Amino acid sequence: MDFTFLFHKGLRMALVLAIALGLGCKRDAAPSALLSSAAGALDGGAVATPAAEGAAPPNDLPVLPRSTGAPPVLLDGTSREWPPPVPASVPRLAAIAIETPVLAQPDVFSARLGQLRAGAIVEMDPRPIVGKGCTPGFRAIKPLGFVCLGTTTLDLNHPVVRASTRRPDPTQKLPYMYGIATRGGPAYASLPNAEVLKTNEPHLASHLKKWAKDEVSGATYGNELWGKWESEPLPPALVAMQERRSDAELPWFLRDGGRAPVLGVRTDGPRAGEFSRRNGMSFIDSVLWEGRRYNVGVDLRLVPADRFRPIKGSELHGFRIPEEVKPPFAIVISPKAKKLEDRGGHLVASETIEWRSAVSITGRQRIVKARRYLEIEGGGWVAEDEVSRVDIAKKMPGWANEGEKWIDINVTRQVLVAYEGTKPVYATLVSTGEAGLDDPTKTRATKRGIFRIHTKYLTATMDSRVVGEEFELRDVPYVQYFTEGYALHAAYWHDVFGQPKSHGCINLAPEDARRLFFWTGPEVPPGWHGASAGGNGKTGTVVFVHP
Repeated sequence: MDFTFLFHKGLRMALVLAIALGLGCKRDAAPSALLSSAAGALDGGAVATPAAEGAAPPNDLPVLPRSTGAPPVLLDGTSREWPPPVPASVPRLAAIAIETPVLAQPDVFSARLGQLRAGAIVEMDPRPIVGKGCTPGFRAIKPLGFVCLGTTTLDLNHPVVRASTRRPDPTQKLPYMYGIATRGGPAYASLPNAEVLKTNEPHLASHLKKWAKDEVSGATYGNELWGKWESEPLPPALVAMQERRSDAELPWFLRDGGRAPVLGVRTDGPRAGEFSRRNGMSFIDSVLWEGRRYNVGVDLRLVPADRFRPIKGSELHGFRIPEEVKPPFAIVISPKAKKLEDRGGHLVASETIEWRSAVSITGRQRIVKARRYLEIEGGGWVAEDEVSRVDIAKKMPGWANEGEKWIDINVTRQVLVAYEGTKPVYATLVSTGEAGLDDPTKTRATKRGIFRIHTKYLTATMDSRVVGEEFELRDVPYVQYFTEGYALHAAYWHDVFGQPKSHGCINLAPEDARRLFFWTGPEVPPGWHGASAGGNGKTGTVVFVHP
């Protein structure tokens, strides 16, 4: 294989990690179970076990109301602030668990309409509701559903709420900062002193020595990414370490030796669990302390930034039809693609075609020495195996003729086309299951058929427990389940879109995943972290996966 991004030495490790990870499509049950147990202990009532991820919601699940006006993110990538702040004049409550179920009934065992994430503030009906399995009682929230006061609070100054004010940001291709652990290590509940470091990281000196010299995943790579929300550039990592710098302003919960209100993880003194190599994590803040940088996870744990490779995410995004490109066209998948001119019956390379650009084609083809070439509009040819042709449906299915939105996935060409009724509106490259058209029940192939998106999460955790391939990727962005464990979602750990890659899910470049997440149904209500399609799933967008 030959990929342009490999030529940048700082991205070689990305390919290694991508090969090692090859994402599976099952969410990690352990954190959910732990959080549910914690909520149950806090609640004093029963603990509801969530349904298996990927399972369709019950047929009688209520339908969430649709919003009016334009979605928060458009297919051209433009976006607005979302969610808008909840007015202080209305009754509000806040989530204090990473996964706070929004229930169809005031019963912890009832079906889930969706979920909130720690720190989310939503409007509520202030009247107490007595239900099942929640000793503190329930509250109804807007626009629909009930939450238990075991995983939410009426105190908007609760430590978890104050520490979790940074919400996932849908105005950017990655809603958080991300890193993949290149070396496992401890997580902390507070900023560690020298004694704590000596106990928990006895080989720290040798680790930092390697990190300082590592040009692929070390001190000189991607340090600026940890400053995603900073107004000033970050100091070089090695300079900060040599001068033992600390941030002038620390998060309030870490000042004067303070402890973070860690979520869902047991803490043992200053230590708050650990993370393993190949773990992907999301971060809401980054803190410089005594020369070393620590990232604050969504669960509010502190992890040493020098044990993570910062993630930039693919720059790929698709094309609006017909605003940016008109059919018939193809998307260039080879960084070595050439435009060829016909000179006396021979095809001769004349210029390089931009990788992942769209080229208009006429529909004419020719074969030279067993290789097929497509004619480019305006003159010239391109080898068919250097592009993915975007085919527009000729015979429209019933749901298209009825005006529904739908997504067409061509597994052979690794192309996605989004339609509004019979009109194609967007096209891009994807990475489906690495086993291609094999049997998805026995291999890592994507299941084919006609489905509907039934459950969506702004972010969700996915993992693999296969021996030799263990990994955990937290907060995979813009997840849209359509059947069993199969989903459309962003992949921040590889950049080989246009080639089969996943364990069965449909991998999208982060920007494509962001745009499509807010284009499809069901809609996720403002302030929520996820939602399911009610009304027998008919509010979910159709996904047609075929050869």
